[in-house]
Amino acid sequence: MVAQTQTMSKNNQTQTQTQTLEPITPQTAVELYLEDKRSELAAASVRSHKSRLGHFITWCEQQEITNMNELTGRDMHRYKLWRREYNGGIKPVTLKTQMDTVRVFIRFVESIEGVPQGTAQAVQSPQLSDKANVRSVMLETEKAERILDYLEKYRYASREHIVMLLAWRTMMRRGAIRAICLQDYSSEKRCIAIKHRPEADCPLKNQTDGERIASLSTDTCGVIDDWIADRRPRVTDEYGHQPLIPTKSGRIHTSSIGTIVYNWTRPCAVGNGCPLGKEIDECEYTSRNHASKCPETVSPHAIRRGSITHHLRSDVPERIVAGRANVGVETLERHYDQRSAEEKMEQRREYLNDI
Repeated sequence: MVAQTQTMSKNNQTQTQTQTLEPITPQTAVELYLEDKRSELAAASVRSHKSRLGHFITWCEQQEITNMNELTGRDMHRYKLWRREYNGGIKPVTLKTQMDTVRVFIRFVESIEGVPQGTAQAVQSPQLSDKANVRSVMLETEKAERILDYLEKYRYASREHIVMLLAWRTMMRRGAIRAICLQDYSSEKRCIAIKHRPEADCPLKNQTDGERIASLSTDTCGVIDDWIADRRPRVTDEYGHQPLIPTKSGRIHTSSIGTIVYNWTRPCAVGNGCPLGKEIDECEYTSRNHASKCPETVSPHAIRRGSITHHLRSDVPERIVAGRANVGVETLERHYDQRSAEEKMEQRREYLNDI
């Protein structure tokens, strides 16, 4: 009798809570969430959240869920299972990222009285081992130098040459490369100022905390100087700024930077044949729009990871690398440093050999 009374009381509380909620569609909830996040996240991060939550909207449509008020913890579990198996399945680390975003989103919807309180607690994210949570794909030093040598010889001071040169030698994110204006570059001082300009559609991932000045070598400045003098299109963007790396129609897009990276990290692009044994003339990956699908290519982030590891292997102190790459030392060690334990030991030996 007592148990029955408690159950009835709990059901009454749930019904009362549901009645006080304000009806809201999944689409509207996501739009409000993204609008809220625009004040605290960089544009690229907001786009990532939008992409992840797009799957949630799709699932709601399939389940005919039109009112977030009706969402339950069991629904969130069903969504997790659906997302895990969606389109052939996704990796655990990807699923974790997806579900972490959904949890933050549901917590926001709770705050605007769109779902019952406690729903966010029901969003379960996979528990990953430290090893599983760290991505290790990177551009190796030998391959990076081969690409830059090829570009210097055959595509000197081209847009592709500038992008690959800055990505490897400065460890910049592609958003930072895109954001550079002519006025930010100083050949005399051999440096580039990296600035956060959200009002001109040039945000940095870490916003004003991402602003810094990156030093450049004499060789790198020489290539940039020749690009500016001979090959850079004389255009301004829609905000009146002169991008360092424009296209004929304006500032280069981050997706175009990605396309350049994918295209030029294919071995066949720099005369090294195909490790997969494919006939280059018949390979579908040689198309500019399909280069990213080549198993031998790497992403822009893999260049950043490879460059950071290269600098660390070259005995550049971690705090110097972290400052140049605009990343915390702890994050650098966890997500970017791909040196083996033996490599780190041998580097320490140089300092501790006589102790």
